[in-house]
Amino acid sequence: MRTRLAIRTHALIERFFPERRLFLRSEDDTRFIRLRPETQAAAYLGGTLVVSWTIIATAILLMDSISAGNFRDQARRDQVTYQRRLNELSSERDARAAEALAAQERFNSALAQVSRMQSRLLDSETQRRELETGIDIIQATLRDTMRAREKLGTRLAALEAQVAGGAQVAGGEGEASGTMDLLADALARTAEERDKVVADAQDALIRADEMATEIRLMEEKNDMIFRQLEEAMTVSVKPLDKMFEAAGMDPDDIINEVRRGYSGQGGPLTPLTFSTRGEEPSPEMERANRILGEMDRLNLYRIAAQKAPFAVPIKDPFRFTSGFGRRWGRLHAGTDFAAPHGTPIYSTADGVVTHAGWMSGYGRLVKIKHEFGIETRYAHNSKLYVKVGQRVSRGDKIAAMGNTGRSTGTHLHYEVRVGGEPVNPMIYIKAANDVF
Repeated sequence: MRTRLAIRTHALIERFFPERRLFLRSEDDTRFIRLRPETQAAAYLGGTLVVSWTIIATAILLMDSISAGNFRDQARRDQVTYQRRLNELSSERDARAAEALAAQERFNSALAQVSRMQSRLLDSETQRRELETGIDIIQATLRDTMRAREKLGTRLAALEAQVAGGAQVAGGEGEASGTMDLLADALARTAEERDKVVADAQDALIRADEMATEIRLMEEKNDMIFRQLEEAMTVSVKPLDKMFEAAGMDPDDIINEVRRGYSGQGGPLTPLTFSTRGEEPSPEMERANRILGEMDRLNLYRIAAQKAPFAVPIKDPFRFTSGFGRRWGRLHAGTDFAAPHGTPIYSTADGVVTHAGWMSGYGRLVKIKHEFGIETRYAHNSKLYVKVGQRVSRGDKIAAMGNTGRSTGTHLHYEVRVGGEPVNPMIYIKAANDVF
């Protein structure tokens, strides 16, 4: 059976590749090489495979070259887009900085107005107390005068009754006449004093009306100032609340922690207290204290924002090459920024350097410990400009971009860790972009 199959296969091959002989002639001899059909078929098949492989490989190389060209064009377009976006962000940042400067100027002006208002209110309170004291004295004097007048009227009526009844002798009549003269003088003086007291009381009432008008005008002006301050505080504080909430940070906890580190009091932001009689604070005092509280909160937010990494670690043009998340089954715990070799790298918040040196995988690494349990890491650097224990501020240059450690090219690997656990750095960067 096998012999028949072999014979048929040989015959089929011989039909397409008949046996050939290759003659080799020399000067004194002639030789030939016998090319069997199987040998010719194998050679033909091998040549076909080689040619096919060459064609396929050439096509693959051409496709790769075309794709690489497309990728380079796409990369260039992405870089132009990133640079345009960075320029827009820079313009927005400058505009926000100008707005912040104007807001700070408005804040300082409002603070000066509050200080002047506090002084005027203190003066008004003092004048009101003096006026109340003067009115009390006038009323007491009026009461004493009226009582004296009533006594004199009683004595005068008794003497007139005695004169009308003729109960006194001539000498007594003279005495009664003298008494009458004294009483008449006393009544005249009392009438003058009464008139003077009434006139003083009328003057005091007129002055009280004038002061009430002044106080009302002052209250209207203060109400306008209060409204402007309340609107300014709302516009300034609400975006900061959203920024900290977007970063997963409780604003009240942040404010309390900063307040513990800055607990001194005094100066223009001291709560207003005017009454020395144990009275409840007026609505104006409570309103002013609320505004001062918002100003204090805004100031604490400014301090907290400096201590949290609400910034980009690179100021020069760059592009994002890899984000936070799983990559090839492993967690990529940060964000990668690509830029030329040696590009300066800056601290994103105030803090203390806890590591400045080589670390496996990270290469040359800088670690900075910040407030609120936050740590930032800057990896793969070519140079380091800080040392362990050094205190740095936001915007201080700490390193230069490089390609050290486990890295496939020049870039910065930037991490943010809270309580030792890595979080997406873009949460803080985007939260800051929505405000600053």
